[in-house]
Amino acid sequence: MGLRRRFYLFLYSPANIFGCFLGLLGLGLFFSGLIKIYWFAIVAGLYALGYLMAPANRRLDLKIDSESDMADIMAALERLAKTVRNKKPAKEIIPLVDGITASIIEILPFLAKQEGTPYDAYVIRQTAMEYLPTMLETYLALPPAFARLHLLKDGKTATHIIIEQLQLLDAEMKKLAVDILKNDTEALIVHGNFLREKFRDSSQDWLG
Repeated sequence: MGLRRRFYLFLYSPANIFGCFLGLLGLGLFFSGLIKIYWFAIVAGLYALGYLMAPANRRLDLKIDSESDMADIMAALERLAKTVRNKKPAKEIIPLVDGITASIIEILPFLAKQEGTPYDAYVIRQTAMEYLPTMLETYLALPPAFARLHLLKDGKTATHIIIEQLQLLDAEMKKLAVDILKNDTEALIVHGNFLREKFRDSSQDWLG
């Protein structure tokens, strides 16, 4: 992560914002004449107090164990969707995550009836266990103000970028669900290849 990116993440962090808020209160007391001596130390102390009191934005671990069976994956997806709702992201994100997880949960029982480990089963398991969790982990680890306001590549915010990514993933998962129900092997391969190509390096810093 570059120095400039680190600076912006700090600037938009809840700790810095809360610290600045209390520091400004201290300046208000100084300019109103309520404090005169040691005003600089008081303002600095209020900033430090706010910085330390602000809630930490810890990175979530949303990935699903690769050894999980179908029931465990379905339960983990429901927990993932609930965790995202509890974090209260942009309102557009929640229905997209719900739609993606619902598609996977709908598909898994059909895959369980197939013999062996078909190609489409692998892609869907990767979506459930890696693509979707990593995408959400990366986004939710960002300071909320940074995610909503700071412009990244192509003049888009992190919120705009993840909404586009989730919309794409939601549409492709719905297509896969239709293909599986129709037993359309060729279409499954096409949509599966697209998902693997688009999201194969889910560890990359896709937020630019």
